Amino acid sequence: MITALRVRLEPNKKQMSKLFQSAGVARWAYNWTLGKQEENYKNGGKFIKNGELRKELTQLKQTEELKWLNAYSNNITKQAIKDACDAYYKYFKGLSGKPKFKSRRKSPPKFYQDTEKIKFKDGKVRLEKIGWVKLSEKNRIPEDIKYTNPRVKFDGVHWYVSVGIEVEKKPVELTGCSIGIDVGVKELAVCSNIEEAYKNINKTKKLRKIEKKLKRLQRKVSNKYEKKKEGRSYVKTGNIIKLEKNIKKLHRRLGNIRTDYRHKVTTEIVKTKPSRIVMENLNISGMMKNKHLSKAIQQQGLYEFSKFIKYKAERQGTEFVEADRWYPSSKTCSECGYVKAKLSLSEREFRCECCGAVIDRDKNASINLSRYKVS
Repeated sequence: MITALRVRLEPNKKQMSKLFQSAGVARWAYNWTLGKQEENYKNGGKFIKNGELRKELTQLKQTEELKWLNAYSNNITKQAIKDACDAYYKYFKGLSGKPKFKSRRKSPPKFYQDTEKIKFKDGKVRLEKIGWVKLSEKNRIPEDIKYTNPRVKFDGVHWYVSVGIEVEKKPVELTGCSIGIDVGVKELAVCSNIEEAYKNINKTKKLRKIEKKLKRLQRKVSNKYEKKKEGRSYVKTGNIIKLEKNIKKLHRRLGNIRTDYRHKVTTEIVKTKPSRIVMENLNISGMMKNKHLSKAIQQQGLYEFSKFIKYKAERQGTEFVEADRWYPSSKTCSECGYVKAKLSLSEREFRCECCGAVIDRDKNASINLSRYKVS
């Protein structure tokens, strides 16, 4: 079983510059590949395999225009080309949306490292053509073993290295029960086997205070840009750079708090050791089109929550089932099985017209999900 491990890097100024340059090379190679694929498609050509594009780039590296690429690891461009080709192939197969070109401003800086050349020793990691970089934690990642998919990524404040390692799967004695999980905006999750619902962390005083501070800083930056405007262009002063750095830190802090909460909730649910977990197959992209709910759905991170539950359940041998998108879990009475024709979102209690049962709509949905039968 593969487990991912991540640790923060503590590079010096020279290494920091090299890390950003390497991420720039990966972005350039990704965009170059997308450009080639799109140009080829417009001319009526077939999908270009990543091996052909890699050979073409190897030849281009000999030219005066692109010889600067030789200063960086060949594995960075090789993997970036593969990632772009995979994304383009999935788009044509209808498995995902059309891949977009990566911008320097919006795309998080990241790049790949070769599995054979990356080494960990004495609280340091050796990155190809960058050298030994200090780690913030010693012994977090085991030494002298095989690593999978090593990636280096910048989160807006710090650089991190992540690797996958093979760990032994420990047998877990399961309870034999099936649980249903109903996720939403009002509450993060309602479980059929747990009495209390898991609250929406975005409604807590702590997060609202951080959100308020973030909005205040964003307004401050916007006003400073307007004051320093010269014709149609904007001037970025030292104060603006400082404020934007603080905004990035707040975004990062909010993201970390939300992700940490999702991890804690999913771990607590999986630790009940059920034999089966059932969740709805939510249409997240469709839900995001609702302008009144899109922000709340984004903050809840329902897709990420589902992903965490799935991998944690499979890791201990629990079956993970996604119920059909049209399964009427909220409209069905968990007591007698009667299905309502209509149930508006404003109705927070399920009242059965057949048996007279009254139950919280989310709890009712979670119980129905726990009984879901795969057809």
